[in-house]
Amino acid sequence: MKFTVPEFGDGISVKIFLRKYCNVSARMLTKLKRVENGITIDGKLVRSIDMLYGGEILELKLPEDNIHIIPTNIPVEIAYEDESVIVFNKPADMTVHPVHEYIDNTLANAAAFYAQQKGERYTFRAVNRLDKDTSGLVLTAKNAYAAAFLPSHTEKTYMALCEGRIEGSGTIDEPLRLKEGHTIQRETGKGGVRAVTHFNVLKNYKDQYTLLEIKLETGRTHQIRAHFSSYGNPLAGDEMYGGSREHFPRQCLHCSELIFKHPETGKMITVRRSIDFFNEYR
Repeated sequence: MKFTVPEFGDGISVKIFLRKYCNVSARMLTKLKRVENGITIDGKLVRSIDMLYGGEILELKLPEDNIHIIPTNIPVEIAYEDESVIVFNKPADMTVHPVHEYIDNTLANAAAFYAQQKGERYTFRAVNRLDKDTSGLVLTAKNAYAAAFLPSHTEKTYMALCEGRIEGSGTIDEPLRLKEGHTIQRETGKGGVRAVTHFNVLKNYKDQYTLLEIKLETGRTHQIRAHFSSYGNPLAGDEMYGGSREHFPRQCLHCSELIFKHPETGKMITVRRSIDFFNEYR
């Protein structure tokens, strides 16, 4: 990875420049010190205490990844890719990471196979995570620096099909807590953590369903599903939260847009993939 020192960077130490202006974590900086030629300028090794000058190009040689995921040939659409990131359009009925009974049929396995075919080597690092039956865009980082940078520089938009009729736009600001007697299911109520969901109605299907665009101010487990269930409008197909599967085989929730600041160039990248729940399932 390469970073150009700005003109005002005269006299700034390597450590301060990387930590303050490049968002390199203290942990990553320590690792770079242990890598041969981990931090260089014009091919010459520099120390974290060395001073920089405007216009110099600081190059980082990131440590090699340890990979422990089984590559599996599972076709998944690549919505965007460059040297630092990949955005996958994850289908429903696919977990993101290997767990329990899902060992070799996850998005991580598909990503490992894809990287192997391209002759690339990196650990699977999902910046945003989707439930098994939630479809849509998953941003992944190809290196540790991008993985640390992207979470605070990424905005997500969802599409959801709810039961019943909802009008206009609004905000649900209700705390979420673990439902008593459950290990994963959430509910609104006192003692929970603050959760804020903003929504805008895209389309009403008579009084039966409402298509929403949703942005999260907070990112709690099952936030969208629990919030709309608490308002009497569960997601279509979401049996866990009171939705019916009469017409839809899974919860109708889809990550439709990612906007993120690129970890190296600083440019804003927008990736979109919408979904038509009715044409897909009915």
